[in-house]
Amino acid sequence: MTEILSQNEIDSLLTEIASGGGGGSGADSGSEEGMEPVKETARNVPSYSSGKAKKIKIYDFKRPDKFSKDQIRTLQMIHEAFARLTTTSMSAQLRTLVQIHVSSVDQLTYDEFIRSVPNPTTLALADMNPLKGNTVFEMDPNITFAVIDRLLGGKGKSISISRELTDIELNVIETVIERMLLNLKEAWQNVIELNPSLTTIENNPHFAQIVAPNEMVVVVAFEVKVGDTEGSANLCFPHLLLEPLMPKLSAQYWYSSARKEKTVENLANLKNRMRLIKIPVTAELGSTDLTVRDLLNIRMGDVVPLNQKKTKDIIFRVGEKQKFYCRPGTVGKKIAVQITGIIPEEGGE
Repeated sequence: MTEILSQNEIDSLLTEIASGGGGGSGADSGSEEGMEPVKETARNVPSYSSGKAKKIKIYDFKRPDKFSKDQIRTLQMIHEAFARLTTTSMSAQLRTLVQIHVSSVDQLTYDEFIRSVPNPTTLALADMNPLKGNTVFEMDPNITFAVIDRLLGGKGKSISISRELTDIELNVIETVIERMLLNLKEAWQNVIELNPSLTTIENNPHFAQIVAPNEMVVVVAFEVKVGDTEGSANLCFPHLLLEPLMPKLSAQYWYSSARKEKTVENLANLKNRMRLIKIPVTAELGSTDLTVRDLLNIRMGDVVPLNQKKTKDIIFRVGEKQKFYCRPGTVGKKIAVQITGIIPEEGGE
């Protein structure tokens, strides 16, 4: 609420300021010409008597945010699904306990990302068809060597020496990354049908220049544990790569499309499965009661009278349920029945 000061209050305020400053000229200068601007300023100054300070958010115009908070949350949900899928696939591939989860999703410049990763490291460049551009998957050397050691028959221990990968080690780690890209495709399927493919693996991050250094990227950071070895991994998506998908990167769109696709897919699967189900069907010609003595004395050519007239419809059963009325007959050399009506269900029409 704005507080309007009276002229007497303004005069008293100026007098106190002047006396506190030790100069009398300030009070003498309070002429009508000098007072008018002060009065005008006082009318527009709000009173903050509660003492609450405003929260100021620092904004760097050199690094404009390209992704909204909602889009960042959507990216986090997508890659939490990717982390779960990769946890399962790597645990089966390495035959040991693997734990992967998303630790953060941040937007920064590509130069900042490159300077944050160690050198040497495992830096996989992947083409994200049909999107135009590449993404970067970086894996901590500790995790890389633990995975290689496990796949080559070891216990999954990392090495303390920092070095580049050999040709054999590169071939081994390629199989792991290619399987991860399949998980990435599945995690993104509710937004877009991606076909990621591994382009190359670099050891020096400065050789992986997929965009200009000052271009904004979003980096999804993961915490990874393979057996007893802990480390990190990062997925880097340039803004230019994800720009066509920006309208779809909202939680509302993601959830609605996921529910829609899941429903359509479930119905299609259900129909296909039901077509393959085999169930017994029987046509009941009639029934009668026989004693055990009569049953034991039955011989070929004997006639057993039934409680069903030949002019009356017989019951057609699906499983144990009476479903149709029908008439017995033949089609060619095969016994058949002709459906003549439907038996109404109990409580239905």
